[in-house]
Amino acid sequence: MSPSFQKFSQKKNSLPKSATSGIFGFVVQFLIVAVAFFAIGFVVGQKKISIERKGVAPNVVFENQTPPQNQNVDFSLFWRVWDVLPQRYLDKNQIDGQKLLYGSISGMVRSLGDPYTAFLDPKQNTAVTDELSGSYQGIGIQIGFNKDKRLVVIAPLKGTPAEAAGLKPKDIIVKIDSKDTFDMTLPEAVDLIRGQVGSRVKLVLLHDGGEKTFEKDLARAQIDVKSVDLTFKDTKSGKIAIIKVSRFGEKTDSEWDTAVDKVLSNNVSGVVVDMRNNPGGLLTSAIHLASDFVKSTVVKQESDKGEVSSLGVDHAARLGSVPLVVLVNGGSASAAEIFAGAMSDNNRGKVVGEKSFGKGTVQDVVNFPGGSSLHVTIAKWLTPDGDSIHGVGITPDVVVVNKDDGKEDLQLQKALDLL
Repeated sequence: MSPSFQKFSQKKNSLPKSATSGIFGFVVQFLIVAVAFFAIGFVVGQKKISIERKGVAPNVVFENQTPPQNQNVDFSLFWRVWDVLPQRYLDKNQIDGQKLLYGSISGMVRSLGDPYTAFLDPKQNTAVTDELSGSYQGIGIQIGFNKDKRLVVIAPLKGTPAEAAGLKPKDIIVKIDSKDTFDMTLPEAVDLIRGQVGSRVKLVLLHDGGEKTFEKDLARAQIDVKSVDLTFKDTKSGKIAIIKVSRFGEKTDSEWDTAVDKVLSNNVSGVVVDMRNNPGGLLTSAIHLASDFVKSTVVKQESDKGEVSSLGVDHAARLGSVPLVVLVNGGSASAAEIFAGAMSDNNRGKVVGEKSFGKGTVQDVVNFPGGSSLHVTIAKWLTPDGDSIHGVGITPDVVVVNKDDGKEDLQLQKALDLL
């Protein structure tokens, strides 16, 4: 991260030069120098920082800091490369200092080996923000990583080019256009997949467990996704509300609240919450939705120090006594799994469908001046019973696999039968 500087304006003194002004200037300079040395001394005393001059840049050693402890990192190598690259690189027009800085930070973050911890430049950060708002230009695909850290489809969104092309959860994305996705970050992949409406992108994919790759050439479109959709189904036992939640974004809470109001006014005999192909999103939104069904812990977080904290409901349960079934599949991930896990561990309702994706870490977002941000993994999330599902997923109480022809929704039918 580059340091920030403040500009101070100086007003010119209109008085004639005199001994008085000379003494005054000397005093001001003396005070500035004194304050500067006091600040340096204070920082060194508080942080125990030793500074050595090596080559172009000083070597800064943070002692007795945890973590990491006593790491002596000589930054002179970085600055030497920074100087040599623009001097020696063939195409001088490609040298952009800002890009070099963003690339340096991105590489530093990527070295951690966690695909969900990533630095986003302003363009990438805007793309993520647009996605959470539910409106962007692309193919309508949610992406993530499998247990082998390969880029995969988490879920195609309903009514989008990705769904029409037949993309399935856990399909491995081998290439985006001509670029191999091995060791590619999520922001980089999003950058390549997004684009102007009408432009095309070619994906080389591999079905989960498959051996032969296949290609899909998709036209980008305007993607406007409503995150909550409510329908009613009349059955022998009464009216059933089916609430489909496709993501946990900025508008999900308000859309959910509107749906719940309609459910309450229709005197239903049961509710199906459909979390299939929901790739997750905001943790706070998952807690908000779960709060309408349970009264205690929704999710637990385990910090880097092994400390476990419980996150409870954010309001009284409005559907606390209504019979419930939750639908999940391989495209249900992250916040969708938090919701399903909360219902299961609180014995609030049956989980029906297929094993979920298995993404069990929590990321925090740190925004920086200029529009860039850092998405950093800060904790593991656990179900209320303390179970981690990362790389494992949630196994439904009732396993039902839909047929590939898509003619009949066996999972939904089973949910309705249970209610």
